[in-house]
Amino acid sequence: MNCRALALALLCPALWLAGCAAAPPEPGPTSEARIEALLPADVILLGEQHDAAEHHRIEREVVQALARRGALAALALEMAEQGGSTAGLPRDAGQAEVRAALRWSEQAWPWDDYGPAVMAAVRAGVPVLGANLPRAQMREAMAQPMLDAQLPGPALKAQQQAIRIGHCGLLPESQITPMTRIQIARDQAMARTLAGAAVAGRTVLLLAGAGHVDRALGVPQHLPPGLKVEAVQMQAGTAQGATKSVAQFDQIWTTPAVPPQDHCAQLQRSMQPQTQP
Repeated sequence: MNCRALALALLCPALWLAGCAAAPPEPGPTSEARIEALLPADVILLGEQHDAAEHHRIEREVVQALARRGALAALALEMAEQGGSTAGLPRDAGQAEVRAALRWSEQAWPWDDYGPAVMAAVRAGVPVLGANLPRAQMREAMAQPMLDAQLPGPALKAQQQAIRIGHCGLLPESQITPMTRIQIARDQAMARTLAGAAVAGRTVLLLAGAGHVDRALGVPQHLPPGLKVEAVQMQAGTAQGATKSVAQFDQIWTTPAVPPQDHCAQLQRSMQPQTQP
């Protein structure tokens, strides 16, 4: 199973299984207006649907809007591992230099999707930080029972169910707990990155899958209580059964639906053992 398939599968089920047709929503406010409604904030969590092109465009606009105000302290990414950083690069660094500094994995995350937002931050002199748990630490996280206690009981059960449904019922039940621990460890890693980059009077922006920015289950559960946090879900269309809850997100930005895809079939293929020629 490749990294991008794993990341998609670990989103909340409504996003992973999104594919039902929906009427295009009414045009929403501009990114400038949306940012005004969120500020001031120490941390803004911008939750995307990974395969929604409109979300990547909005991410670039949000980076640019914050940078124009001089309000962007750092851009943190689920799409790069902790330890990757552009902090030592000049504003005119080339894309190859930026990708190398972030240890970018094209196989996991297509640069064409995220490069515009990343380069907008670099050009503004804003550091871009890898925030995700390094893959080398995921196996260790799977074996750490103390991670089960990092969410309240009902939230832990909801996260386990999200993993179960998000993988289309294809995971053996014995893998639900280990996979949930990885999700929690990833959220903790992103929270540590955000807390470490926080600057009084400015905003750290996180780009991540919407499941990670869920107030009830994700990164907000692990952030220091003193930070003012705004969690935004970008929702492509209106998935059947999806509900908008202020307990989960501070704002929900609806964008046009993406073309229907059979994500479960894709996931099933990615989980099949590769045969040697």
